[in-house]
Amino acid sequence: MRLRNVFLALGAATGLAAASLSMSIAAVPAPQPGSLAKYDITGTYVSGLSSGGFMANQLHVAYSGLFQGAGIFSAGAYDCAQNNLSTALSACMDTVLPRKTPAELEALTRSRASAGSLDAPQNLSGDPVWLFHGTADQTIDAPVNNDLATYYRDFGARVVYNNASAAGHAWVSPIGPNSCGSTSSPYVNKCGTTDPVREMLTHLLGSVNPAASSLSGKLVQFDQNAYVPGGNASAASMGREGFAYVPRACDTGPCKLMVTLHGCYQYYGLVGNALMDKAYLNEYADTNNMIVLYPQATTMSSNPRGCWDWWGYQSAQYAVKSGPQMTAVVNMVRALSGRGGPTTTTTTTTTTQPVPECVSASNYAHTVAGRAYANLGQTYALGSNQALGLWNTFTTSNIRQTSPGYWVKC
Repeated sequence: MRLRNVFLALGAATGLAAASLSMSIAAVPAPQPGSLAKYDITGTYVSGLSSGGFMANQLHVAYSGLFQGAGIFSAGAYDCAQNNLSTALSACMDTVLPRKTPAELEALTRSRASAGSLDAPQNLSGDPVWLFHGTADQTIDAPVNNDLATYYRDFGARVVYNNASAAGHAWVSPIGPNSCGSTSSPYVNKCGTTDPVREMLTHLLGSVNPAASSLSGKLVQFDQNAYVPGGNASAASMGREGFAYVPRACDTGPCKLMVTLHGCYQYYGLVGNALMDKAYLNEYADTNNMIVLYPQATTMSSNPRGCWDWWGYQSAQYAVKSGPQMTAVVNMVRALSGRGGPTTTTTTTTTTQPVPECVSASNYAHTVAGRAYANLGQTYALGSNQALGLWNTFTTSNIRQTSPGYWVKC
């Protein structure tokens, strides 16, 4: 399936979600309302699928001093989309338009690091990175995923790249409910007796004990509002609830932390516990002293599929340290590791505000990113006819957000 068809297929797949859930919510414990407590975290890693894979890369690159490695199913190189939806769709998923080369994106990374918006890319040298792309995956074209491998290798990361599997566009697990070549909800596939999750964790952690046959830990459900800049998760296209699987051993001893980010149409509000239950991470977490954090994105008018922001639908700062979703996830990590509490609504630092900066882009880019038309102090609601009609041009404008859904010229 080419990119121009994939979103139609994903839309049809939502009808399969309910049927999939009966197969998916079996082993994972029932969520227990609570908060993110402090644990003795000895290493922090990030993993993800598709939009979650792009987000995992963004977090690893932006916070390379915090994250020590990454496992990514089907995604492209850092900021491939360049804050442009058309580029994201036609160059960084499908490849009908030209995209930035890995060398160009590496130069961008160094430039942003010099400006202080990313950690030093030298931190990536020696980091373990595990990548996966299935031969039946037509959602993210193979050359895009290849660029991600090149990008990491050029920075000196220790890359293992599994691109020989016959998998479709999905997380692949020994207990996945879908067939190997499938690209359908809940986007967790099984490919025979292979165990890519063990392969990923072995590369990231060095070695792993066999997975547990049953789970003894707890699944904590926490309020994500407490970790999002401004205190409003929905404004950042994040769900109210986030989850963390905590093995019993982590209550009293040191543990590693794995942040796992779902793909589009894979968020909790749509597929429930499907990814948390079938990703096969909790089973390894139990026997390897590893907490698994499952942050949750959700839908908004400019993000109807519940993707993580890797093209700028919610903030032009999406790929740097000050990005609202980036900040929120790191706040969760810091809460779990005792490295500082979440950003509050009273903070005065510019890096923790939702979108305080002026956003410079063409009026067309503002429109497709979900920002609203503004002229001479007058504003129009997000997605209104005025916004869509009057801003569908290529004139560049500088605007800033005054409240959710409303923007004014800088």
